[in-house]
Amino acid sequence: MSLNVIDLIKGQLGPALVSQAASQFGESESGISKAIGGLLPAVLGGLANNSDNPGVLDAITNASSSGILGNLLGSSSNNSIISTLLSSIFGDKLSGLVNTIATFSGISNNSSSSLLNLVTGATLGSIGKYAADNNLDKSGISSLLGEQKGIISSLLPAGLSLASLNFGDWAKGFGFGNDNDTVKETVHEAPKVETTRRATPTETYSNGNNNEGGGGSIWKWLLPLLLLLAAGYFLWKQCEKNKDTTTTTTTADSTAVSSDSATVSTDTAPVTTSKVDEDIDLNGTALKGYKGGMEDQMITFLKSDAYKNAADDSALKDKWYDFDHVNFKIGSASELEAGSEGQLQNLVAILKAYPDAKIKIGGYTDKTGDEAKNVKLSGDRATFIKNWLEKQGVGAQVLEAEGYGSKFATVDASASNEERAVDRKMSVRFAK
Repeated sequence: MSLNVIDLIKGQLGPALVSQAASQFGESESGISKAIGGLLPAVLGGLANNSDNPGVLDAITNASSSGILGNLLGSSSNNSIISTLLSSIFGDKLSGLVNTIATFSGISNNSSSSLLNLVTGATLGSIGKYAADNNLDKSGISSLLGEQKGIISSLLPAGLSLASLNFGDWAKGFGFGNDNDTVKETVHEAPKVETTRRATPTETYSNGNNNEGGGGSIWKWLLPLLLLLAAGYFLWKQCEKNKDTTTTTTTADSTAVSSDSATVSTDTAPVTTSKVDEDIDLNGTALKGYKGGMEDQMITFLKSDAYKNAADDSALKDKWYDFDHVNFKIGSASELEAGSEGQLQNLVAILKAYPDAKIKIGGYTDKTGDEAKNVKLSGDRATFIKNWLEKQGVGAQVLEAEGYGSKFATVDASASNEERAVDRKMSVRFAK
């Protein structure tokens, strides 16, 4: 099965970045999410249509060392490489794409343009990182891009049509919710036939089909049928894609990478999540978190005196709490994704509210890649969190940090990226 490159990119465009972009651009988070969901397949489709373009291949090859993934919101807006690349792959249709996405998502054209740069930067950086990690030369990158044409069209969001922009074969015929963009066959007008008499054979076939109602009559039932089939296919793909995914962002560690390769979780549809932050009560102080999420579970445990009543560490070692929002940048054990520190601050607040509580940090990967590298990466990440907590004044309560690699992974390495995502995570447990 061909690699779905969009899976590599989703980890860069998670809820934390959506929230930050919404604040920076003055738009709603739902509008930003919707726009990114439309831009991502459009950008990848543009690259796939130009898979033999030397400029495209150079941009991807150089992206890995450019540091573009480190600051997408800051570095993408005025990056000359990105602007040159967009002009190359979209040409005079660039403004049409910006306008279409702005209308589809309900955001301004300026915000749509900025998001286009951001998504392009994330795409270049992610593919470049994958190419570097897997020793792909330009020929390999070209082949990888070419393989995407059969995947991209099924990922266009319902209600978005790019057919009228004529981006290429992958975009044709997928004008969900927009009949005006449906690809139509040209039919020559036939001589009018009086309805009071039977058409002669010449009259019957002069319009190109065996119907007395005119050349377009077949399309009266065929077009709705094609649209219905396309919509059904899209819904089926979405259901298949989301069937085995989780409902949080970091239970699957959306940016965790095993063996420093670009194996990235694709928890849900691009940049969307089924949970919403709400106030979690910490002895009268409100923490932002998920009801039933890490903070809520830890506070409930501590309020029940279960920690105090635990005889020793063996009574606590099997109960781990997975971080919902703490994500590392791809391949890094020292750089957190934007928005990750919020949940770490919540953990600090919990530890300060319960100064007798002790914890342990654990890091995990899936079963793919070299296990020695998996253990090192997961361990380095756990140690980074431990050191970060020490700087906040709660270091005495953090007893240990350990990386387990894929030791406790439950999903086979041959499973899909979505299925393996559950094994890639950072967690915390109480300890004694």
